[in-house]
Amino acid sequence: MIEGLKPYTEYRMSAVPWVPVLPASWRTERAKRLFTRVNRPVRAEDGVVTCFRDGTVTLRKNRRLRGFTEATAEIGYQGIRKGDLVIHAMDAFAGAVGVSDSDGKGTPVYAVCQPKHGANSRYYAHTVREMSRSLWILALAKGIRERSTDFRFETFGNQAVPVPPPDEQTAIVRFLDHANQKIDRFIRAKRRLIALLNEQKQAIIHRAVTRGLNPDATLKPSGIPWLGDIPIHWDVRKLKTLVSTKGGMTPSKGNASFWGGDIPWVSPKDMKVTKISDSKDHITASAVRQTGIAIIQAPAVLIVVRGMILARTFPTALTTVPVTVNQDMKALMPKPVLNPGYFVSLLTGIKRDLLLLVEIAGHGTCCLRTDSWGNFAIPVPPIAEQVSIENHLNLRLATQNAAITRTESEITLMQEYRTRLTADIVTGKLDVREAAANLPGIRVDQEPVPDDSTDQEEAETDPI
Repeated sequence: MIEGLKPYTEYRMSAVPWVPVLPASWRTERAKRLFTRVNRPVRAEDGVVTCFRDGTVTLRKNRRLRGFTEATAEIGYQGIRKGDLVIHAMDAFAGAVGVSDSDGKGTPVYAVCQPKHGANSRYYAHTVREMSRSLWILALAKGIRERSTDFRFETFGNQAVPVPPPDEQTAIVRFLDHANQKIDRFIRAKRRLIALLNEQKQAIIHRAVTRGLNPDATLKPSGIPWLGDIPIHWDVRKLKTLVSTKGGMTPSKGNASFWGGDIPWVSPKDMKVTKISDSKDHITASAVRQTGIAIIQAPAVLIVVRGMILARTFPTALTTVPVTVNQDMKALMPKPVLNPGYFVSLLTGIKRDLLLLVEIAGHGTCCLRTDSWGNFAIPVPPIAEQVSIENHLNLRLATQNAAITRTESEITLMQEYRTRLTADIVTGKLDVREAAANLPGIRVDQEPVPDDSTDQEEAETDPI
């Protein structure tokens, strides 16, 4: 993809703090010389447009229908038109900047910008996202709220930015469109492979946890429509009789003494693995003492009971160390009749049936109510057989798990490659003029692949 790309022949020092060296033919300007903020009235037909952290700016209905924070009154909403540069003032630090692909309306936290003097909005969307990646936007933060900035148009307008000649801005956008299309096709294919492998795993697990390992076992009706027949010596019991539960909470983000400790604090964003030995965030012993948040001893099974992640899956994980959890999760401590490893496999194998219990709570949030899952009946083999099933599955699924891990690593590497390539091109480290001129036409029949490497719950939510 980058064969033949070379640096520019000549460079000079720039006035841009986050990119100190630029091609000699480029100049710099304050962003307010290149863009004007607009504030259009809202039309009756305008749908809500959201600016996502992956750089997509589109109507909400184009991404999904539920899980957003809904404004009770659309005070200060403004018109957005296709082609506008949109900057999310409080999430720009995380890449929430892009060019709208739709007409609609957006919250007043968005800066809606139109170019002047030949500036290319799509080039500057890449540029501002590079300001985010380089942490320059975060460096401008004034502590408005946790994990946020206040990057409003006035701040943006005062920033010095690169100004390639207009034809080079067009060439950069054209080359990146071509590169991103190829990268998106690669990632899309890899995600399809992962989905197929997970479906295969699901079928293997479901068969083992609902029929056992003996194909000649005598069966009996379970009395549960989704479960059908089970081995005659198995029992069927409601979950609430098999586990004890603990919930969680979020200690105050404003109290510095609560955070940065050595106690794992697990949230839904950590639930991408089947075993939890650590977490992205940690709390202190002081937080435990002052808030009363429960410390969950291992082994325990963690489940997500609220949030958009429930719309796609039913995440479960087994703890191997003591942890705490946030309010969107529950910890299930199996009683002696239930093996923890088997229990995780069981929940994984029957997650499609559990997902039927998911409800839509306030503000469109997905929720798995305690009484719903507590009354959910599951098959319970003798404890020795549970251990045998778990050991069998560990061996049987090793190939699929290795393939999934390898494929996920390939996706991560390609996403990192995309980030590095974009950074090098928009800051002039690589000259794409000749390569862009020789590219074929760009197809626009497929949507970009959303970047799921960030916390999507927060990234896809508008502040009211």
